[in-house]
Amino acid sequence: MRGHGTYVDEEKLTASVAGEVQRVDKLICVSPLKTRFNGEVGDVVVGRITEVQQKRWKVETNSRLDSVLLLSAVNLPGGELRRRSAEDELTMREYLQEGDLISAEVQSVFSDGALSLHTRSLKYGKLGQGVLVQLSPSLIKRQKTHFHNLPCGASIILGNNGFVWLYPTPAQQEEEAGGFYTSLEPISLADREVISRLRNCLLALTAHKVLLYDTSVLYCYESSLQHQVKDILKPEIMEEIVLLTQQKLLEHES
Repeated sequence: MRGHGTYVDEEKLTASVAGEVQRVDKLICVSPLKTRFNGEVGDVVVGRITEVQQKRWKVETNSRLDSVLLLSAVNLPGGELRRRSAEDELTMREYLQEGDLISAEVQSVFSDGALSLHTRSLKYGKLGQGVLVQLSPSLIKRQKTHFHNLPCGASIILGNNGFVWLYPTPAQQEEEAGGFYTSLEPISLADREVISRLRNCLLALTAHKVLLYDTSVLYCYESSLQHQVKDILKPEIMEEIVLLTQQKLLEHES
């Protein structure tokens, strides 16, 4: 029986997209390698605020439609728990404004496919200083946690939507600002070099279609230490680093 995205070619049923074949009993699905993000409940996403509307923010999350972050789905500064008032609506831009980057979780999916987000946990919220890398969602490996503090001194948020956020690992914040606290302290040169190296490693792994998760990123970082940051993106060095990473991953799995 034919499904979506198929056509008949010389009496054979053919998929109209190229990608990974997945079988569940007699159902065959093809997940395309290059695609927009199809969100599911519980996915971690990194997004950018594009619009402030009545009681909601519109968020660009690399999906077909803009996602929605409702005012009732965010923690108020200071972690207050109360009903949202008209006063909160007027001060929405003080919490988040156009251009701000946030990390959030998919709370539900609307009937038209748009995603409803929430940032109620203190690990989600507004993102401070760091680097955003936009990759294909099909290369992000699904895991229990997508927030990783790497031993090299930087942290990474691997958004299921293909947006990856790199930032220096912060000292523990004692005060809970409801996810709106962003440090504006100058970042040291050493931290900036580590983040730049991680960014180039992510681009190298993406160019060779390697799944991205904490172990693969860390192995790639270690393999690249013998080269300068700017040299990692040279094709021959990129290939050498990715081959070393793949060997380490095979040894790790065996």
